[in-house]
Amino acid sequence: MNSFFQIGDFCFRLVCPDRLRLPLNFMQFAVEGGEAEYRYTLRLAEQLPQPQGALIAERADMKVFSAGGLEGRLIGIRGGEFYACYQERSETEAEIVYAGAPDRLEIDPIFSSLLALERRLLPRDGLILHCAYVRFRGKALLFSAPSETGKTTQAMLWEQYRGAETVNGDRALLQPTEGQWLARGWPVCGSSGVCRREDDPIGALVMLSQGRENQVERLSPAKAFARLYSQITVNSWDGPSCKRAMDLIEMLTGSVPVFHLRCTIAEEAVQCLENAISDFF
Repeated sequence: MNSFFQIGDFCFRLVCPDRLRLPLNFMQFAVEGGEAEYRYTLRLAEQLPQPQGALIAERADMKVFSAGGLEGRLIGIRGGEFYACYQERSETEAEIVYAGAPDRLEIDPIFSSLLALERRLLPRDGLILHCAYVRFRGKALLFSAPSETGKTTQAMLWEQYRGAETVNGDRALLQPTEGQWLARGWPVCGSSGVCRREDDPIGALVMLSQGRENQVERLSPAKAFARLYSQITVNSWDGPSCKRAMDLIEMLTGSVPVFHLRCTIAEEAVQCLENAISDFF
């Protein structure tokens, strides 16, 4: 396979064995030709090479290495073995060696983890937010919170009671474009099973927490920053990237209204939030 893909405004070429089947959600982002800014080469192997450079970060599912400004990674499952090695060869090319079961590459999060997309998108002012992305009256309504807090449930309530559409149930790419922030499709859908390659201007961001009663407040930029930072993909080992991400989050919270919704799983939660965001939709 020698194909082009585009996520947001990032166009790249992927070269990999023809026999591999990529995730259907990822294939939605395939494009005909284009001018690729980056090239990924993916090959299969029985053993993984050692990334180049010094170890600069380590967590349960990944080790990060650095040499001459280029990054390498050993990628695995939390508590399990490493299944892939990602190695940047230049500013425009990376090689990925995969040693796991080939059919696991059809799983969205596993395949996307191989590409280090946040490394490519942050320089293009792109932030990857853990959220349910819902379209309401032509704008994006984003529900963000830690896993199992109720993002998918709130999205479903808005579909049921307000005719909204879920564009992605797990992630969205946020980018400023022509004076406004856009929510853009992302090739990982989470448990929702919903993934579309579509864009919408952001009407509001909603940080969720569970509650016995429905209460909503608009957050100040400072409070919104603190809540958003924890739900955005940031490589904490990379100082310049952290600084850029923080600058973008500050820009986002100064331009887009951010609310905190303590909510139940009833229609009253929808009505409570709708009253608060009506001026932005």
